[in-house]
Amino acid sequence: MKMFMVGGAALLGGLLFVGMESVEARPPFIKVFSEEFPDVKEAATAKCAVCHVGKATDKKWNNYGEAIGKALGKPKASPDELKAAFGKVAGEKSAVEGKTFGDLIKDGKLPSTK
Repeated sequence: MKMFMVGGAALLGGLLFVGMESVEARPPFIKVFSEEFPDVKEAATAKCAVCHVGKATDKKWNNYGEAIGKALGKPKASPDELKAAFGKVAGEKSAVEGKTFGDLIKDGKLPSTK
């Protein structure tokens, strides 16, 4: 009986582990963003909100996050690939009328307000 309980607990634990949704945090992103754009002071406190709406675990992207994702074309990227993506999207329209992502960043503001 004891053997069945231990085996059952191990099986349940294994199923819970397999069923867990993986979180793909990308701390290198905010580090590279902050190094590339040191005048955007809010990035240090915004962290995941530079690209996400709500919690990063919700996987909801703001318009800047969507643009960066498209520019990268893959879920993980090297610092050089991130920098290239920042450059690619700099001229795209932001959520602020008449401003591009690059304009906002040059003004020391976060590239997205949504």
